[in-house]
Amino acid sequence: MKEFATRAISGILYIILLIASMYWQNALLVLLALFGIISLAEFSKLIHLKSFIQYIIFICLYFGFWYWCMKYNSIQGTNEAIQILLVITVFVNLFLIKDLFVETKIPLFESKRYIATTFYLSSSFIFMILIANYLNTFTPLLLLGSFILVWVNDSFAYLVGKNFGNQKLFSSISPKKTVEGFLGGLFFACVSSYFIAEYTETLGFTSWLILAIIISVFGTLGDLIESKFKRQAKVKDSGVIMPGHGGLLDRLDSIIFAAPFIYLFLRILSYVS
Repeated sequence: MKEFATRAISGILYIILLIASMYWQNALLVLLALFGIISLAEFSKLIHLKSFIQYIIFICLYFGFWYWCMKYNSIQGTNEAIQILLVITVFVNLFLIKDLFVETKIPLFESKRYIATTFYLSSSFIFMILIANYLNTFTPLLLLGSFILVWVNDSFAYLVGKNFGNQKLFSSISPKKTVEGFLGGLFFACVSSYFIAEYTETLGFTSWLILAIIISVFGTLGDLIESKFKRQAKVKDSGVIMPGHGGLLDRLDSIIFAAPFIYLFLRILSYVS
């Protein structure tokens, strides 16, 4: 009971902090920067990267993009740079998906460690900020809706998997994940997309439905990839900063991996519109 209470309090504080920051653009910027640095520290420990270079890269990328956006009062001034970052990030993530299914262990030669910290992790926090500034306007409900879809997917994947799961999804990496759990998370995320579309008035239902599918699929893949990194490091959690939950990376792994794909869809949507 004590462990459940600790987990609940820790989770609630995390959610309150995240939601509260979305009322003020600069607060969200600072919070995501803090989350990024903590996640980067946890990830660096998982892949045994004892260096400060990845932190310098994160700070330069994150605040560099933000400064440039503020200078031009839009993302248009960095449009080409964002496109390049998006292509490289998606490419690296696709390679990680390949490593998840093909490789017994994710190869971690030194250059790949820096590639992973830069384009798997650091760039994702830039895309979270860009999602919250969709169409050059501060639209935090888009990012909040994405987080809600992650939370719904994870919660119902756990509940459905625990009560009805029989078929293992990826037993060698995450024995507790089941096909039934994944489908349950996907179903309820799709259902919740209707209510998000109805009450946020940001995107139409069809767009939120597609986002629910993107987040469920790529969020689950992100969870599995982080689990594989943890298994290689022979640890249960990425850290201890969130009592009852583990590390911050454990809570953000889904949105970290899904963020560039969410932003890619929003870019496509803006062009189509």
